[in-house]
Amino acid sequence: MQKIGLTYSLDADDADALIHNPLIDLLQAVHASGSISGAARALGLSYRHIWGELRRWEQRLGQPLVLWERGRPARLSGFGDKLLWSERQAQARAAPQIEALRAELARSFAVAFDDQAHVLSFHASHDDALTALRKHLTAQPMTPRLHLDIRFIGSVDAIQALNQGRCIMAGFHTPREAPVGSLAERTYKPLLQPGLHKLIGFASRVQGLMVRPGNPRGITGLADLTRPGLRFVNRAHGTGTRVLLDELLAQAGIDAGRVVGYQHSEPSHAAVAQAIAAGHAEVGLGIEAAARARGLGFVPLVEEDYHLVCLKSALDEPPVAALRQVLRSSAWQQALHGLPGYRATHAGEVRALTTVLPWWRFTRAKPASKRTR
Repeated sequence: MQKIGLTYSLDADDADALIHNPLIDLLQAVHASGSISGAARALGLSYRHIWGELRRWEQRLGQPLVLWERGRPARLSGFGDKLLWSERQAQARAAPQIEALRAELARSFAVAFDDQAHVLSFHASHDDALTALRKHLTAQPMTPRLHLDIRFIGSVDAIQALNQGRCIMAGFHTPREAPVGSLAERTYKPLLQPGLHKLIGFASRVQGLMVRPGNPRGITGLADLTRPGLRFVNRAHGTGTRVLLDELLAQAGIDAGRVVGYQHSEPSHAAVAQAIAAGHAEVGLGIEAAARARGLGFVPLVEEDYHLVCLKSALDEPPVAALRQVLRSSAWQQALHGLPGYRATHAGEVRALTTVLPWWRFTRAKPASKRTR
């Protein structure tokens, strides 16, 4: 049994990285480049160092990591390939927890270095734009600084956390055209109350089917999910993407029981994408940005709005006011547009639930008619 140790860095340039392991980074470089010399160039190390490290790890693990055949490029062994993809899948699954730990450490250091810093506690559905926003804030010369303490959980759990006072802001998402009577209404309407909650515009994003590079199975839509030989990978109950999938399947008249892999769930868009990249499934529902980040193909299905929600009483609190200012800035909106499938939508604007979501219809009482004599 190999022992696991964790470290972290205060280097701002490494803000996007998960927890690194030198061996896994080395295997990834060999896999990507197809040669030891290419891996050395990618990692900025010498050929001799890479070769020595591979030999050292092979002796320690008792398994070959790289196959060396005369006249052929170096390639990972079956064990090396399995080790690489298993580690990448574990990292993708743990990404929300890693992000939560990173946010907690960032909050602690923010308060230590600047006791005037605004810390905004967030519970939110997993979203690449929120991660990008946190990185954007670290690079902005704001005074005082704004730090997002984000916990990525399901949309339902995020709103419940807001209602229970465990955070100031929650993030959830709904299809652009979610009609009255939809599953989205039945899921979110009981958790939100006009007059008590306020929405803040954030972004729209595209959800669709993530498929293997080049889409070798020719997947074009939901109907293909029932084809023989296709394995689907799902999101967990309580996530907005699971709600969206069930809505789309119902609209298409597809029984979820016919979708092989419907019960196999992953905790984030990144984990779904990684499962497909590793060959554990052929297709999954997720955001375009996660698919593109891992070189996957993408079949767009629906545009949805990602909403930020807080209590009306919190709108004028300094952290919320600072966040709204950042969201309205051209610098942030330009950064957002660089993410595949994203665009700014009413960014930073305070919006009423009854304006954005079509689930509340209040009719004014008719004035009493005058009695005639």
